[in-house]
Order: sequence, then C-alpha cells, then structure tokens
Amino acid sequence: QVQLVESGGGLVQPGGSLRLSCAASGSGLSITNWGWYRQAPGKDLEWVAHILRDGTTNYAASVQGRFTMAADNAKATVYLQMNNLKEEDTAIYRCNMGMTYWGQGTQVTVSS
Repeated sequence: QVQLVESGGGLVQPGGSLRLSCAASGSGLSITNWGWYRQAPGKDLEWVAHILRDGTTNYAASVQGRFTMAADNAKATVYLQMNNLKEEDTAIYRCNMGMTYWGQGTQVTVSS
C-alpha cells in the first residue's frame, strides 16, 4: 500500500511563492512518473505538471515559466515550486504517482 501526503499549501498574496511537497510511503516504491494536478472551486481537475522517470518535466501553459517541478527519488518525494502566484492559481493541489496513487491534496489560496 502506497500513501502520498502533500504539504506546503497556504495563503499567499499575488506575486508570492509557495513550495509544495508530496512524499510517498509504503511498500513497492520505485522510480516512476509523478504529476501535480489542481482543482479550483466549481471546476474540473486540471493537470499542472509532470516529471517522467528520466527527469523530463512538462507544464501546463498556464503555469509555464512560473512553476518548477522536481523529484528526489531517494526520498520518494516530489516538489512543486510556485512563483509569481496569481489569484487564478487558487485550488486544491494533489499529487499523483504512477497514474495510480493520489494524495489528499493541499489548499493553495492566492489573495490580497
């Protein structure tokens, strides 16, 4: 059984930064693909970024140039560095591992 736990969310003013973490625990962990998704109130789940096993990263157009995803395979943890945050980035952010496991999410609120 694998568990993912996100952390690092909070309230930040527009233009601010946050760093989200997603840590995996359990048996059978291996290097795999990871993704970050978000869901704003009243909207569908939206893909934000992913990192492949070879370290390749891709980002949604809405966050390109502002968000950076990284992985520490030794710690089974991924990160999402979010800079120049905008009010439209407000959402619950969830991580995904191997398109199989999901975390519960962490709230990010961008507001003045």
